[in-house]
Amino acid sequence: MNADKLPKNTVQSLIRAIDILDLLSSSKVGINVTEIAARLKLHKSTAYRLLSTLEYKNFVRKDKNKKYRIGKRVIEIGHQALNNIDLRKEIRPLLQELGEITKETVHLGIIDDFKVFYIDKVETSHTIRMYSSIGKGGPLYCTGIGKALLAFSEPEYINQFFKQLDFVKYTDNTILNEKELKDELDKIKKRGYAVDDMEHEDNIRCVAAPIFDYRGKLIAAVSISAPAQRMTMERIAKLSKLIIDYTQKMSKI
Repeated sequence: MNADKLPKNTVQSLIRAIDILDLLSSSKVGINVTEIAARLKLHKSTAYRLLSTLEYKNFVRKDKNKKYRIGKRVIEIGHQALNNIDLRKEIRPLLQELGEITKETVHLGIIDDFKVFYIDKVETSHTIRMYSSIGKGGPLYCTGIGKALLAFSEPEYINQFFKQLDFVKYTDNTILNEKELKDELDKIKKRGYAVDDMEHEDNIRCVAAPIFDYRGKLIAAVSISAPAQRMTMERIAKLSKLIIDYTQKMSKI
């Protein structure tokens, strides 16, 4: 924005900082200082000073490749405003309905950097349940909701994900091989849903499916989770049809 056209009583450096946040929020793979300066038509030294300030306040962070990404403070602020986000508000009745039908825990999650970020949850009424919290994250490669999100992400994002991935063994069932994970993602994309077969937590299985916006772009995913004694593979096969039906309804909202 041209400084001469700025409204009165505005602070140009703050506007530039907001422009940086807007730019970074549109990138899933991070942007280096040189590209940020070029795209926003700033001197590199100016961009660096703004980024350093934003980094100090945790609004941006720099990864090991010296690329800048949205920081945790932005996510925290966003989480505090989740009740006002249309996605969560409008999908909530269907989440509750899905929870009532299945009597199991239902999660709504989105991608945050290279992790899952849980933004809503309907808790089961069963005494034996899984434990999770809204606002917490989890791995993409070994959770049902994470694999559903990853499988339907843009190819560029998937490539960047594998470049930074360090496998961690959470259970004996955790996938620890890149080829095996890629094969799994191909299967998920073909059948339309993902399964976590005790890969992240012992004795917990879940089935998950993606949600898309009106353009067909991935925006979130939903999962149904339960202890393995209730969530048998036979039950997962039945619930896969139900969750796809519900995520298709959510995609039309």
